[in-house]
Amino acid sequence: MPLNMVHDADGLPRIILTDPTGSSAEVLLYGGQVVSWKNERREELLFMSSKQAIWKPPKPIRGGIPVCFPQFGNLGSLERHGFARNKLWSLDSDPSPLPPTNNQSSVDLILKSTEEDLKTWPRSFELRLRITLSASKLTLISRVRNTDNKPFSFTFALRNYLSVSDISEVRVEGLETLDYLDNLIRRERFTEQADAITFDGEVDRVYLRTPSKIAIIDHEKKRTFVLRKHGMPDAVMWNPWDRKAKALPDMGDEDYKSMLCVDSASIETPIVLKPFEEWKGYQELSTVSSSYCSGQLDPRKVLYGFH
Repeated sequence: MPLNMVHDADGLPRIILTDPTGSSAEVLLYGGQVVSWKNERREELLFMSSKQAIWKPPKPIRGGIPVCFPQFGNLGSLERHGFARNKLWSLDSDPSPLPPTNNQSSVDLILKSTEEDLKTWPRSFELRLRITLSASKLTLISRVRNTDNKPFSFTFALRNYLSVSDISEVRVEGLETLDYLDNLIRRERFTEQADAITFDGEVDRVYLRTPSKIAIIDHEKKRTFVLRKHGMPDAVMWNPWDRKAKALPDMGDEDYKSMLCVDSASIETPIVLKPFEEWKGYQELSTVSSSYCSGQLDPRKVLYGFH
């Protein structure tokens, strides 16, 4: 069956992915960005800014899963989080070496360097993204190929804006005892002391050498997001809290309460590619129902699958 593509009121192409269970995802060619992921009960799992109606290209979209390439944040001379999220991507007709997919539940996108990109970042590349939807799971496989005649390095992140019921009721498991860089204190390095991370103020941290599995537990919704990743050793955690949310023009004043960014990233050590080498990053987001035992979720069940 052909790919299900619709055009927004502003003419931007949007791809609708569906799964037999009733779950769905929506992907814009602008930014190669997932902007919706709903479970089989049609509940939205990704956060989108309440001010999204005022968004117009070439501004980035606040919410969903933006692709940060070839620079994360302001760690370089390019625009914040790089230019990939502000470009119009194309459908990829040759996604090899990945196996072929079902057109209803998967899409392959590609972004190639243009003359305009080469002026600001003089390196020739191909950035590919495969987005696959399955029952209670959303998988993103990113690949960067160096099509230049000289090596280059880059940083990369998939910024996951997760929808939560109330940020003060959320805890994150799997990052305890790890070192992190605190972007609120000039990227100073600290070691996480808490058994689980909870939120009562602004947070902007890059956790280093993180495990391949992180759990984000939403007590109120009795739902846990499980983030699995490979090839992206770092994990970024961000919530602007009230003061910064008010200062962000593309974010509602109360939006911070219903979102948390937990990103798969490669930031501390940039990825280096020789000519015609390829890097691959894998991310899988899934949801599981949180089961309670004396009021607390046993995080080991989520992280390590104990039964």
